[in-house]
Amino acid sequence: MTGNRKRDVKLSPAEMQAFDIDIAMARIREAVGPFPKAVLFELAADGYKTIFEQLIACIITIRTMEEVSGPAARRLFARARRPEAMAALTPNEIDELIWDVAFHEPKSRQILAITRRVIDQHQGELPCNYDVLLSFNGVGPKCANLALGIACGQPRIGVDIHVHRVTNRWGYIAAATPERTTLALQSVLPTDYWLEINRLLVPFGKYICTGRLPRCSTCPVLDMCQQVGVTSHR
Repeated sequence: MTGNRKRDVKLSPAEMQAFDIDIAMARIREAVGPFPKAVLFELAADGYKTIFEQLIACIITIRTMEEVSGPAARRLFARARRPEAMAALTPNEIDELIWDVAFHEPKSRQILAITRRVIDQHQGELPCNYDVLLSFNGVGPKCANLALGIACGQPRIGVDIHVHRVTNRWGYIAAATPERTTLALQSVLPTDYWLEINRLLVPFGKYICTGRLPRCSTCPVLDMCQQVGVTSHR
């Protein structure tokens, strides 16, 4: 049986295969090909790949749909991509550029505060250092890990709502919070997939393994997924 077989009910234990992360990632890689990339990876592919740009873009994405946050980040970077240029903007100017993202006013102040610290404490060059990134107000593990992974090539797992939901729904791990999901994945996920799992599971979670009514009938890993917490699906 293949992972693309259409089903109207959950698979029985006899029908399920053992979860194989290598097979799952290969199938998902192919399945998400037609969908838009996760926004930070898309920005990096378009040249916005410094750690400063990635961190600022990640802040913009918080609690905001990628269809909104991506264009907002591009508008901001059209005005300022380096800390020196960003520091020359006022909070109101930044706010006018990212006006449609969630919490745009506090994010504007936060972006400017981070920028000034980068200039004052790091001579305008944000280091690839996890503790430094976490020291900024409003920067959590997800943004720190994604920025370090994408911009600095460090093996980091960026756990957002999609990575958290999907990996627990598979039964690959069992963790109650994104923070615990990060720790659980660090113990079982091969290092080669640490960054890629976010790149793949963001579109997979948005378009296939959705929060409500996941598309289990056409899921490429249905035959390995325990469907934890799934009560109804498409």
